Amino acid sequence: MSTVEFRKLIKRYGELQVVNGIDLFIEDGEFVVLVGPSGCGKSTSLRMLAGLESVTSGDILVGGRTVNEMEPRDRDIAMVFQDYALYPHLSVYENMAFSLRYRGATKDEMKRRVNEAAEILGLTALLDRRPKQLSGGQRQRVAMGRAIVRKPQVFLFDEPLSNLDAKLRGSMRLEIKKLHRKLGVTTVHVTHDQVEAMTLADRVVVMNGGNIEQIGTPDEVYHQPRTQFVAGFIGSPTMNFLPARRDSSGALLVGGDKGFRIAEPPQGAAGKDELIFGIRAEDISIAGADAPAAGVAIECVTDVIEALGPDTLVFADFNGQGVTARVQQEIRPRSGEPVRFNLNIKRAHLFDPKTGQALR
Repeated sequence: MSTVEFRKLIKRYGELQVVNGIDLFIEDGEFVVLVGPSGCGKSTSLRMLAGLESVTSGDILVGGRTVNEMEPRDRDIAMVFQDYALYPHLSVYENMAFSLRYRGATKDEMKRRVNEAAEILGLTALLDRRPKQLSGGQRQRVAMGRAIVRKPQVFLFDEPLSNLDAKLRGSMRLEIKKLHRKLGVTTVHVTHDQVEAMTLADRVVVMNGGNIEQIGTPDEVYHQPRTQFVAGFIGSPTMNFLPARRDSSGALLVGGDKGFRIAEPPQGAAGKDELIFGIRAEDISIAGADAPAAGVAIECVTDVIEALGPDTLVFADFNGQGVTARVQQEIRPRSGEPVRFNLNIKRAHLFDPKTGQALR
């Protein structure tokens, strides 16, 4: 079995603790993505799994074996780095075969494994080329091929797409997904790009400040965020947040004294006087002056418009607070014009302003 497990994993550099006792279990064959902002501990966790960083305390298990004290070469793990790490003086074939030669594989075995990996990745015609003769996407596929030929228990990807342009990132995400489906190898992927995380992962691990904020499927972390941090980090544009408080009648007043009132607050508001009201841009629509409100209507002033092709982002001012709506392409108010937003309250989220925890 090629399961991976972190048990109370801690990493310190002197007095600075960057990973705070995290627990994580990854199933055999699962594709898990660690995502979070810079400095959240995701890459350090990956490097400890690879054996490139020592463990301060806690345990790392691969296939049920504790690997804390094992050398990287003995962990049966292959890692793909952000900068490809190819040898410039070697051909594609020689780069892919390097680890096999180091491990004493025969020429026939090296040729068979390299050709198999090259066929999977579409590199067969490029085996005689040097890295400088390849595009960024081709170099990344060579780095992946070098990992594949080892037939490891676990693949590790450390921000492998961050050096590629937007078009190549999209195509390489597809390549990585196809590769995992074909090989079925347990994969741990680190990125700060939440689109990458959402499109690749079986499960997403959202990290912040050395802690795990939430573990779940892409749908779970998007639609059911457990904290305000997750709600704000996952999704583009970020979730709208407005301050809210209960008034004397028990209704929820959102957006300050001149905000809007919800007579029957969503589930989770009970027992809380101060809250954070959150709603995603796609749960806000634009209505004409005579259109019935779908939930609650608020009057705003258009600030900035971003036309994205299939839809449009409308950034507006609501009593000095920013609110963003994602609307249909043909609905496009002008900057400075008043706009009426309809908020689908059934899709709203509530958070505790002190703890950041979701309240429903």
